[in-house]
Amino acid sequence: MAIPLKHDLSIFLAAVLAIACCQQGCLAVKFEVTAYSKCLGEEIQEGTLVVGTYSVVKHDSHGNRLEETGRVTAKVTSPYGHQLHWQDNVDEGHFGFTTKETGQYMACFWLPVDHPQDIHTVMVELEWKIGVAAKDWGKIAKKDKLDGIGLELRKLDEAVRSIREEMAYFRKREADMRDLNEVTNSRVAWLSIVSLLVCVGLAGLQLWHLKAFFERKKLL
Repeated sequence: MAIPLKHDLSIFLAAVLAIACCQQGCLAVKFEVTAYSKCLGEEIQEGTLVVGTYSVVKHDSHGNRLEETGRVTAKVTSPYGHQLHWQDNVDEGHFGFTTKETGQYMACFWLPVDHPQDIHTVMVELEWKIGVAAKDWGKIAKKDKLDGIGLELRKLDEAVRSIREEMAYFRKREADMRDLNEVTNSRVAWLSIVSLLVCVGLAGLQLWHLKAFFERKKLL
């Protein structure tokens, strides 16, 4: 039985979009939180949409509801330490923002000061979406009247554009690092030359001092 071309193209676009989404940073993790801060970071460019949701895990691996789950304090900060999100003593929450600077964005979690003494660790599930993955494609589809392959092509176009911008950003960082290495190497070379001249000057000064000393002693 032949597979319709439209269906085959939809599968192909979905696969490509999934790869692009992984490139853009679809992060979903579970981790333990204690009284000490547990932080996760992501390198994000300026002008990128970021959406995240987090919740305390209330069921074990077998699907049974846990009797005691606890709560957490959550904080999200920018590369320069600006606070973008703060929630204290909660079991779930969400955050969303558009980055204003390029760098490492941090999401930190820890147990509140007044947490029950019998709870030492809490399992937290965090889903962090960046760029294309963070957009509400349902609203975009309704607004622009897209459906099926048209929507998948729109997603793919956004993903490709975002990946191109990210590659340009990394090329710029590579060029900046190369320029910094060249400047550093040049400074090190000049420092070596100056150090050599200083050593030669000190050696000449010592020889002159020794010669003057021996002449005063009439040894020469």
